[in-house]
Order: sequence, then C-alpha cells, then structure tokens
Amino acid sequence: MFRRDKNARTSDGPVTEEAIRAWMVDYLVDKLSVEPSTVDTSRAFEDYGLDSRAGIQMCGKLEKFVELRLSPALLYEHSSIDAVAAHLGRRLVEEHSH
Repeated sequence: MFRRDKNARTSDGPVTEEAIRAWMVDYLVDKLSVEPSTVDTSRAFEDYGLDSRAGIQMCGKLEKFVELRLSPALLYEHSSIDAVAAHLGRRLVEEHSH
C-alpha cells in the first residue's frame, strides 16, 4: 500500500469516494499505530476507541483534504469510514455539478 501526505491533494481534480476512504484509513493507521490491513472500513469509529475529541480532530483534518466545511458530528452521523466516504463522495459530486 502506498502512503500519501494526508494534507496534500494528489491531483487538481475532485476528490473521490475512494480517495476519502484511503485518507481515512491512513489517518487511523497513523493515529492508532496499526497495520492498514487491520482497519475494517465498515466498522464503527467507536470500535477503534476514537472519542469525541479525536473525532473532531479527524474531521478538522479531513475538512482540509476534501476542501469542504464539515460538521463536527460527521463521524457520529456516519459511523464508519465507508459511510463517511459515501456521504462525502455524494456531496463532492453535488458541489462539482453546480
């Protein structure tokens, strides 16, 4: 698996659902010091021991990556990496179609 700078965009085009999923996996790998293969993108964030403070920090960094204003409650409204990536993927498509 390749590593990417979490704060850098990999292209000038729109961020995809897959790019968001990869960013979030990389974030958890770094935050929790675990192997990427141990991150299940369908598991709830609370299963990884992320408290509200860690969730807000993750949202702040994710906001910079996707270049959208995000709700601090995002990880509670969409409780897994897959759910967040799908939600933001749809939102980004809507943003770029206007």
